[in-house]
Amino acid sequence: MEKKVGIIGAGISGLLACKYILSKGYTPVVFESRSGAGGVWVNTFQTTKLQTPKSYFQFSDFPWPSSVKDDWPDHSQVLDYIESYARHFDLVGHIKFNSRVAGIEFEGATDEELQAWELWGGNGEPFGPEGKWRITVENTQTLSTEVYLVDFVILCVGRFSDVPNIPVFPPGKGPEVFQGNVIHSMDYSAIDFQTAAQLIKGKRITIVGNMKSGLDIAMEAAAANGVEYPCRMLYKTKHWSLPDYQPWGIPLPYLYFNRFSELLIHKPGEGFLLSLLATILSPLRWVFSRIVESHIKRKLSLDKFGMVPEHSFFKEISSCFITTMPKGFYDSVEKGSIILKKASEFSFCKEGIMADDESAVLETDLVILATGFKGDKKLKDMFVSPAFKDCIFGSSTASIPLYRQCIHPRIPQLAVIGFSESISNIHTSEMRCWWLAELLDGTFKLPSIKEMEKEGEKWDKYMKRYSKEHYRRSCISILHIWYNDQLCKDIGVNPKRKKGFFADLFQPYGPLDYNVS
Repeated sequence: MEKKVGIIGAGISGLLACKYILSKGYTPVVFESRSGAGGVWVNTFQTTKLQTPKSYFQFSDFPWPSSVKDDWPDHSQVLDYIESYARHFDLVGHIKFNSRVAGIEFEGATDEELQAWELWGGNGEPFGPEGKWRITVENTQTLSTEVYLVDFVILCVGRFSDVPNIPVFPPGKGPEVFQGNVIHSMDYSAIDFQTAAQLIKGKRITIVGNMKSGLDIAMEAAAANGVEYPCRMLYKTKHWSLPDYQPWGIPLPYLYFNRFSELLIHKPGEGFLLSLLATILSPLRWVFSRIVESHIKRKLSLDKFGMVPEHSFFKEISSCFITTMPKGFYDSVEKGSIILKKASEFSFCKEGIMADDESAVLETDLVILATGFKGDKKLKDMFVSPAFKDCIFGSSTASIPLYRQCIHPRIPQLAVIGFSESISNIHTSEMRCWWLAELLDGTFKLPSIKEMEKEGEKWDKYMKRYSKEHYRRSCISILHIWYNDQLCKDIGVNPKRKKGFFADLFQPYGPLDYNVS
């Protein structure tokens, strides 16, 4: 009997899910609210480039074209690459564009029955004998609504789009009292490049936030206005942004993307020997971190600009906060076309912004909030059921409770792909889609609900240990090989992807190591 799988989102994760589901003979239906595939790469800033070298941002069975020479392709090249992948594997015909999912609702067991289950879905199977998901879809052009019934749902909604994180202000101190304009970086990326250039030209601009979006917009504003109208950037925390991936001539992957680097980390479910080894080798974490920090400080002259972070690079990469510094950023700071200002909090007034408790007004025409997104809220709002909303969100004092970062033990016939972060989200999503396709095909079975929840608690402990206050990001960057090992063992393939003991221990792991085609 035909099994229909609903996939929500046609970004990278959604396309991968579609491809792997098709490989097992199932019928995928992909719902995408935009008019094209590519996710966050559909709407970008003009200066946006890839954040990781393209060798780490690629599909395992679809290499970059030889025409792309730069290790850091720009936004148009990345989108072309993703669209070429979709065409090559005939995925486009399975996508319903301009189709916004208003909500999903499970039809089958009651909430009481779900809570009584000992196995996922009641019987441990991915497809229940009676359960179905009802997906309500709104056409964004005609505003008509259609309902689809599917046997399984894969949520590929991402965490960096659609639901902006807007700061909350006391009454009388928010954007409503400001005579200028306030937009989110999401709004800026949604307009065409020419309109964006006109928006920022000849204006006093304040950007709130100093992660990748904020850095890119600041560079565009500095290029447009120079020192006549310098762009001001407010930030809470200083970050270790990479000028390149070659600290002191050492490729960064040799410090963080191989098995040896993971021996320095305490891992979820590790045995006594691995735990002892991680403790003995832990000083090397400090050494590796210092190597990268000293390189960044020297290359970007952070001491000169007072921008040396208080935390380590190790914490930065453990929390998936790694960004690549736009070329020439600190040159613009030195020239005066970008002004950096630390502010733990800010408020609005008629003429602009007031930072912290200072009385001086930072006169501004346009404020751009590069304050990120509420990915967990976006995930939660997919569900109609209050019980499932609570389940998927979990406790606010724990990471999102997903087994193998994909399956919620108490939500049947559903998987989440692309929410947990890593050093290369495209690679991690592909590994998860491969794992999920094998699960659906019966290659292996999941453990009991209690066992999955215990496994989730181990990963939560790991994330709190290394990501600290950023544990909700569910970052697996410094353990991506260990994580992939678990997926490979479940599937029944050899997790050791290199030839020879030393190669497997010291050579960096990347997407091409897992090509099984």
